[in-house]
Amino acid sequence: MTAIRIEGLVKKFGDTAAVSDVTLDIPTGSLFFLLGPSGCGKTTLLRMIAGFTEPTEGRILFGTRNVARTPANERNTGMVFQNYALWPHMTVFENVAFGLEVRKLPREQIREKVARALELVRMGEYSARKPAELSGGQQQRVALARAVVFEPSVLLLDEPLSNLDAKLRLEMRLEIRRIVDTLKITTVYVTHDQAEALSLADSMAVLRSGKVIQVGAPRAMYRRPANRFVADFLGDTNFLPAILVRSDANEALYKSAAGELISSVAPFPLASELALSLRPEALRITTATVGRNALAGVVQSSIYLGNVAQHEVVLEGSGTLLRVAELNPKTPPAIGDRVTLEIDADDVVPLAN
Repeated sequence: MTAIRIEGLVKKFGDTAAVSDVTLDIPTGSLFFLLGPSGCGKTTLLRMIAGFTEPTEGRILFGTRNVARTPANERNTGMVFQNYALWPHMTVFENVAFGLEVRKLPREQIREKVARALELVRMGEYSARKPAELSGGQQQRVALARAVVFEPSVLLLDEPLSNLDAKLRLEMRLEIRRIVDTLKITTVYVTHDQAEALSLADSMAVLRSGKVIQVGAPRAMYRRPANRFVADFLGDTNFLPAILVRSDANEALYKSAAGELISSVAPFPLASELALSLRPEALRITTATVGRNALAGVVQSSIYLGNVAQHEVVLEGSGTLLRVAELNPKTPPAIGDRVTLEIDADDVVPLAN
């Protein structure tokens, strides 16, 4: 097992910095996600870790060894590509064995290692098939087996589930988590899919324009985003403009544009103008009278989806539109109904504009 430390990593293409002064610590045996929108630099960063792209500046440490200028074939990394990159003319066994044959391992050792790798990904019975005879999920398992068969110190995954349908994505998330836990291998996973990161990661970094915006555990980053970009990128949220009225060691009180009083126990930024992040699933529709942490409004739209109903409520006074997710809806409000939205102080997150 190998810890990874990235220090001041920069990659420029001409005058454009694809990755800008990135520093990260990835603990031994952890599943670490690089998350962000298209063009944020996450794939370039992964390719530098793999050795396919040489950094302009900075260091990449595998343990205590700086591999920033080390060729890819000397880093002992396994990689799963977005398109799987399986040889179509080879069987499953031959695809997985290919890297071991290049390393000139004895034939019997190759058979043993390939058998173990295929059993790990639950593909042992398919060893004689060609990739065209497999489903997308099965091809992904073969790609994983090929990446881990030679026991790499680091596993790299480049949006490995993007070509799968929704049901297979859910299935393969669990498989990847199981494989990483079984092998206890340090894994770096690139995706733009927030659900993958939130459901799988031990920790993750959100990138924007080549820079790391926030690093942390999924639950902490979802509940306490560092800024509006992270709050908006990690799931859905509402932003309610507000000003700070008063604060003490335990609570801060805010006033919205329409005059509602909203309390929060989250740390507040030192800013004259801020917005309160209110997650749709944290808002509750009630019949209570308006008071602290209660917002009066009118239902503008409502969509019933079975396990959840999605409402849009326009607040009285300010005209601000809030999205509300009602779980297990039984009698959703009708369009035009006057409602009150409530939210717990622990779910109100103040962020600088």
